[in-house]
Amino acid sequence: MKVIALIFTCFYFSISSFAQGNSIEINKDPRIDMMIKQEGAIIAPATSPQIIGYRIQLFFDSNKSAVDEARSKFMAMYPKVDTYVAYISPHFFLKVGDFRTQMEAEKIKSKVENQFPTSNIIKEKINLPRIDQ
Repeated sequence: MKVIALIFTCFYFSISSFAQGNSIEINKDPRIDMMIKQEGAIIAPATSPQIIGYRIQLFFDSNKSAVDEARSKFMAMYPKVDTYVAYISPHFFLKVGDFRTQMEAEKIKSKVENQFPTSNIIKEKINLPRIDQ
């Protein structure tokens, strides 16, 4: 009895759907298409690929001009070594280099220890090192 009722119900709904016609109207906001297009767009990464490596933290201070002065002092000594300034409240940190090994970082650190006595080597994500160094 239940099977017959189920078959009859399915038959009724299938006939009633055919009686309405086969046209479906979709009303949507045109901004949806724009959002789908933006999501599907290929956007190049903003940064270069990164690996785990080493940097030398040369200097930190809450005064940005002191950090900028230390940065230009280091850049005059080593123009091919990249420098990075990061702000972690309340200090600005000057980090230099993209070294794959700790030994590479030690070489530079030993040369600048007199000018930057508080320098230390830190392990973090780095950009791929330059080829022209």
